[in-house]
This record gives sequence, structure tokens and C-alpha cells, in this order.
Amino acid sequence: MSDAAPGLPPAMPATGPAAAPRPVGPLLAGFVLDWAVAMVLLVVVSAGVATAWMVARTLAGVAPTGELDPMGQLLAAMAGVLVPALALYFWRRRADAGECLRSRQAAARPRTWLLSLLVGAGCFGFATGFSALASALGLEPVPSNLSVVEAGWQRWPVFLVLFAVLLAPAYEELLFRRVLFGRFLAGGRPWLGLLLSSLAFALVHEPPGLTANGLAGMLQLWLVYGVLGAAFAWVYWRTGTLWAALAAHALNNALALGSFLAGAA
Repeated sequence: MSDAAPGLPPAMPATGPAAAPRPVGPLLAGFVLDWAVAMVLLVVVSAGVATAWMVARTLAGVAPTGELDPMGQLLAAMAGVLVPALALYFWRRRADAGECLRSRQAAARPRTWLLSLLVGAGCFGFATGFSALASALGLEPVPSNLSVVEAGWQRWPVFLVLFAVLLAPAYEELLFRRVLFGRFLAGGRPWLGLLLSSLAFALVHEPPGLTANGLAGMLQLWLVYGVLGAAFAWVYWRTGTLWAALAAHALNNALALGSFLAGAA
């Protein structure tokens, strides 16, 4: 099957001309190592930031409650993914001069941003429509980060917007698309990478065992996050620049946040 689509050039990986498929075993081993390192760093860094925030609040005279407040949760979540993303990028998947050049060339094409715009808006439309359908069937799971978003908007609206629309898309695209998906893209196995990186994306957003949702609700959220992750990976693959995936992700988050705030008003 051809990767070409009407009005679009053939898919061009950010790593250069399409490579011959490499053996799956070494690619899976690399993915498992990347994922294991990411998860260990996520847990350690998140716990460290959470502890440091609680100590700082106590020293500032805020009576300890034993629970991490929303700002602490936002900072822990941000650092917990940012540090693994940067560590794995520089250690395992750092871009060379050729990749950077191809990314700049792709970013200079107007069709790159048109595709990014369409996918970002389409992701928001899919998530909204799917949630409405599930709600009509009696399924209304609550995303694990909803309470943090609500509290963040009430107390730190500027930081919340910055976090949701710019910071989170940036470090999530670096980790899930550039590092995890990019390994398979460079190895000539993009579809396998799209599947695995999207699964990882879903699990991080709705960790099993750490959610109050039942099995049906958790599966619904995993499906939505997985489709979004796959769409962003496809944009990266199609355009050849991570900036396009980041822009699609940012647009989806901006629309989702705007929809949430409109509903809460």
C-alpha cells in the first residue's frame, strides 16, 4: 500500500529516506530499554519533586496536609516526563545535523502546517465525539488529571495554560514521538512503532492501578489517548518534522482546555 495521499508527498521520515526494515528483535529491545529507563526516571523524579515541593511549602509556613497540592502535582508531572525525555534524547536518540536540516526544510513547507492543523482539530473532534457517544451509553470516566486542571485554573490560570498548551506537548512529543516512535521509524518499522509508542502514551496518561475509573472507563480513556498518540506519530512520520506533531498536540490541548473552561463557566 502506498503512503501517498491526495495533495501530499510520500511520507518522509525525519531520519531521512525510508530505510530497509531492520530485524524486529533489536528494535523491541531498544524500545524496552528506553521505556524502562523512562519509567524509572519518571517515578524517581516525580517523587523527588513532590517531596521537595511539600518541604518548601512547609518551610514557607503552609501547614502540611499530607497530600500534594495541585501545583505540586503539575510540577511533579512536568518534571517526571521532561527529565526522561531529555535524558533519553541526548543519551539514546540525539538528532544529527542531517535530521535537523530535514526538519527545518519540512517546517518551511506550508502543507506541513496545514496537515498539523487538520490533525490537531481532528483529534479534538474525535475525542469529543467519542466521549459523547460513550456518555450516551452510560460511560463517563473521569480523566485522572481533571481535578488538577480544575484546581490549576482556579489558582494558577496562566501557568495551567502554559503547561497544557506548550510545555506538556513539547516534552511528550520529544519522548513518545521522537525517542520511542523515532527508533522504529529509523528502523523501517513505523507501524509497529506507532502502535507501541501510542500504547505507552495512553498508559502514562491513565496509569493502571492509579485511577478511580472502572475497567470500561479506563479502556475508553486508553483508546482515546492511544488514537491521539497514533495521530501525532503519523504527523511526525508524514511531515518529517517533530514541530508539526508538537503543533497538532498543542492545538488539540488548547481546544480541549477551551472546551473544558467553556463548560465550567
